[in-house]
Amino acid sequence: MSGSPSEARLVLLEGRVQGVGFRWHARLEARALQVAGWVRNLEDGGVEAHCEGDPDRVEELLGWLEMGPAGARVDRVDVRRAEVEGHGGFEIR
Repeated sequence: MSGSPSEARLVLLEGRVQGVGFRWHARLEARALQVAGWVRNLEDGGVEAHCEGDPDRVEELLGWLEMGPAGARVDRVDVRRAEVEGHGGFEIR
């Protein structure tokens, strides 16, 4: 083990995930969990997020992303391991 408590995931979400406040709510949830990274809309109508931090908190955020906020409908979730980028907070891109 590297001794680092951080891990990172890249998440691709499909469904009704744009126009429902998904990014805004994801940022609130990430900040509440103290998970760093970013979230952005994709041209194909999906949402992409990079989440990093304490493994348990990242897993909690992943669980939230699978559901999304009220009004969203997540049809597909693709989670991949990613490199820790060293973000100091969570931002909307």
